Amino acid sequence: MSESTKDKKLFEEFPPVSTEDWEAKIKVDLKGADYERKLIWKTNNGFNIKPYYRAEDLKDISYLNVHADEFPFVRGSNKNKNSWLIRQDIKVENFYEAHKKALSYIDKGAQSIGFIIENEPTKSELNVLLENIDIEKFEINFVCAKCSLSLLQNLISLFESKNIDLKKVSGSIEFDDLGSFALKGKFQESKEALFNEYKSLIQEAQKVPKFKVIAVNGKYFNNSGSSIVEELAFSLAAGNEYLSQLTEKGLSVDEIANHVKFNFAVGSNYFLEIAKIRAARLLWANIVKAYNSKNEESEKMYVHSTTSEWNKTVYDPYVNILRSTTETMSSIIGGTDSLTVNPFNSIYEETTDFSERIARNQQIIIKEESYFDEIVDPSAGSYYIENLTNSIAENAWKLFVETEQQGGFIKALENNFIQNKINETAQKRDLAIATRKENFLGTNQFPNFNEHIDNERSSEIINRKDLSEKDAVIETLKPYRGTQGFEQLRFKTDRYSKINKRPQAFMFTFGNVGMRKARAQFACNFFACAGFDVVDNNGFSSVDEGVEACVKNKADIVVICSSDDEYANIVAEIYEKLKTNAIIVVAGYPKAIIDDLKSKGIKHFIYVKTNVLESLNNFQTELGIL
Repeated sequence: MSESTKDKKLFEEFPPVSTEDWEAKIKVDLKGADYERKLIWKTNNGFNIKPYYRAEDLKDISYLNVHADEFPFVRGSNKNKNSWLIRQDIKVENFYEAHKKALSYIDKGAQSIGFIIENEPTKSELNVLLENIDIEKFEINFVCAKCSLSLLQNLISLFESKNIDLKKVSGSIEFDDLGSFALKGKFQESKEALFNEYKSLIQEAQKVPKFKVIAVNGKYFNNSGSSIVEELAFSLAAGNEYLSQLTEKGLSVDEIANHVKFNFAVGSNYFLEIAKIRAARLLWANIVKAYNSKNEESEKMYVHSTTSEWNKTVYDPYVNILRSTTETMSSIIGGTDSLTVNPFNSIYEETTDFSERIARNQQIIIKEESYFDEIVDPSAGSYYIENLTNSIAENAWKLFVETEQQGGFIKALENNFIQNKINETAQKRDLAIATRKENFLGTNQFPNFNEHIDNERSSEIINRKDLSEKDAVIETLKPYRGTQGFEQLRFKTDRYSKINKRPQAFMFTFGNVGMRKARAQFACNFFACAGFDVVDNNGFSSVDEGVEACVKNKADIVVICSSDDEYANIVAEIYEKLKTNAIIVVAGYPKAIIDDLKSKGIKHFIYVKTNVLESLNNFQTELGIL
């Protein structure tokens, strides 16, 4: 029997099912529940996601038959491999130590090094940093608080003195005055002088064709709470600002675009982050082409990805490894050109050899054991990811056009257009975390009951970062982490408990076994998010037995856990017997008797729709934890 005959017989057993038939079956299974509410994912990106996609959903997507390394480069820039560079960053305080660490990283598998330096290094300091590093083989990057044209000139001079082929040098100097403007609120010099320096920088960079000298830091938007669409749209607007300003100064788009690098942060929305990078390449290719580029190579976006800081946590920090692993996979499947995995502890302390090794090995395992570099665009043709890519591209383009209508990136910042959009999204995301619609394992959901932070944490770690300068002329972006509200809450309890008894939430479990256990588990998890001690119980046989146990334990908070039916008989009695000893809380929201309970003095109810952060802050205040 031929293969075609086998296939025919196989698929005859599974006749095609129409979309109408699928929808009819779904409606039956929903049993009258609202389709939109149950199955449609309403994202913060301006579009909704359906529960499933079919081949018919691809019919309006134009680039599906395009191969890798073909315009608009949705499928990547390399038609043979999905290669990316494993990058590790080094904060340079001592040049000899930084050099030693760079050699160690390279020896252990890094292919790209990022030197983070406060002040621009001298030529002799550059020589120390780069000694014995094969510049033609490994990528070298510099991130400075303020760099100038002289850094590039010194690098080129150093390369020439070592007889290094400038055409083989790859890496970057991450000049991004537009990103700095968004964070600090002012330019260090006039815009005219600034873009004149960029022109000189691009002209000098023609000597090192693979070296990037303009950075577009989309990660600033991401780490300030933006949506994926906003990160992409505003990054494109910043990139377009550089193209617009510099082409007006006489440079060709090819000269400029070949030296631009986009730095995106990659978050935990696994499939959306894959689609974001694919959509970014599509849109940037079209923007560059609109400037009448002559060389297709200049239409390719160079993407460096960094694991996001926005979703990383101080409490239960090893979960950060899980988060950054999925982010690593997303960026690689999406087709990033290089990737930095931030060590799991980088947000709250100096990184260690252990955390740096784990971060590096996350990429090495994916490359050398999972062979992610061997498959070009593995998501190609996926009904789901192709539709996500298309939706992100459409919505990011719409927002990009709105930004351009403001007068471009700089004007949009001066008009607070960009800041307002990101702040609005960040507030929605904060509310989702506070109400646990968005879960962070170990922080706002399922905390480690026994984890306490005893050492001091600086306000820079726990609070939002305000990098704006005193004479800022715009409202600036404020990078922060989504869990900081819960961390502030819990750290307040930890600090209070150094000299006071740690507050205790006692579960008054009674009656219906299933309900009391479920509600006690919910309440234990709820109060542990504030760092309170929680005491669960198997169930009391009488109200008086439970009251006696509460008094004996000197509980600060008593949580009544039972069924709604039993609440009508026991809550008022428990409240009267314990109201002078503890704060009384009802687990659940018994609608039928809620007004009656409130009239008797009960004011605390915790349930799935509770704003957990707000509620726990109120409990702390009531307990005198300030």
